[in-house]
Amino acid sequence: MDKIMFIGDVADRLRRTPAQLRWMVHMGTAPQSAIIAGRRCWRESDVEKYIADAFSSAQ
Repeated sequence: MDKIMFIGDVADRLRRTPAQLRWMVHMGTAPQSAIIAGRRCWRESDVEKYIADAFSSAQ
């Protein structure tokens, strides 16, 4: 089972501020997320895939 990450965790992993990550969510450019019990959450594997995909498309 994947670790669930919250906005602060994901922002740190992506080297962004929580406000920047919220904007990315608004613009549709953030990793896939879900709202669980009123909080936006990410699966660790989705965040890692987002990073890997960014490197794949950069080549």
